[in-house]
Amino acid sequence: MNQFPTPENPLRIGTRASPLAMAQAHMAAAALIATHGIDLAALEIVPMTATGDRIQDRALAEVGGKALWTRELDAALDAGAIDIAVHSLKDVETLRDARFFLGAMLERADPRDRLVVREGIAAATIADLPHGARLGTSSPRRAAQVRRIRPDLETLLLRGNVATRLAKIAGGDADATLLAAAGLDRLGMHDVGTVQPVEMLLPAASQGAIGIECRGDDDGVRALLAPIDHAPTHQAVAAERAFLAALGGDCRSPVAAHAHWQDDGKLRLDAEIFSDDGADHAAGHVLVAGPGAAGELAHRLLGEAPESVRRLFAA
Repeated sequence: MNQFPTPENPLRIGTRASPLAMAQAHMAAAALIATHGIDLAALEIVPMTATGDRIQDRALAEVGGKALWTRELDAALDAGAIDIAVHSLKDVETLRDARFFLGAMLERADPRDRLVVREGIAAATIADLPHGARLGTSSPRRAAQVRRIRPDLETLLLRGNVATRLAKIAGGDADATLLAAAGLDRLGMHDVGTVQPVEMLLPAASQGAIGIECRGDDDGVRALLAPIDHAPTHQAVAAERAFLAALGGDCRSPVAAHAHWQDDGKLRLDAEIFSDDGADHAAGHVLVAGPGAAGELAHRLLGEAPESVRRLFAA
């Protein structure tokens, strides 16, 4: 886009068509309007169904991983059918095509998980669930963490958007599930589930963060995105993603990483890597004082981890 967006030449905002993704696209539009005074009519939201939304019966790690969330948006962005793509960064591959540029992150929401249980079960945390309860999730990270805390629990595959997963819990497909607090809040479901402490369930890298990409050579759009970038979020999430990149893991590798700003102004990165069954793991933290800190933590944890964990990572 070579000029400021107008109703006649709108900025086309690509997004997945799910309710949560649409809510996030509207948040991106609101940020652009608030910062630049853009006319609402000069922004066009372009929803599309991702391959990952169509596949509901298998774990995505088995059929293509995180690329199944971004494939359609990438193709549209590359072809010039859209000008920006709005993503849940947790669902975006760590290593991205150089044609695309992550121009902005909105201020991060709550990165923690919430425990949702079916009617008749009283449990505020994973530790409170009844013996042998069934917890549904499609996340290797959550499954490993749950098995580490409660080896007696059964973990089973539970896929779908937020409404679908909540319906499956209500229908008895599982006794409980874990959902991102950020997603629930963005859908207005502030009272659904119970927040799990970070000390119990360290979040996934990028959880709660919204990323906005454009074409790398589109200087006009890059200039529009730069002022809406929330630098503290960008720096924290960049450290988490650098940790993943250094590990060499993929979406089948159980890993948690959470960077947060301390009261002293320093950025602390906490991370854990697990075996599939959660029985073995390695955990640690580092103060992110330079570009190599996240990688150093990744290599230290790989060095400390037992073979059951190391074999899941290709670093």
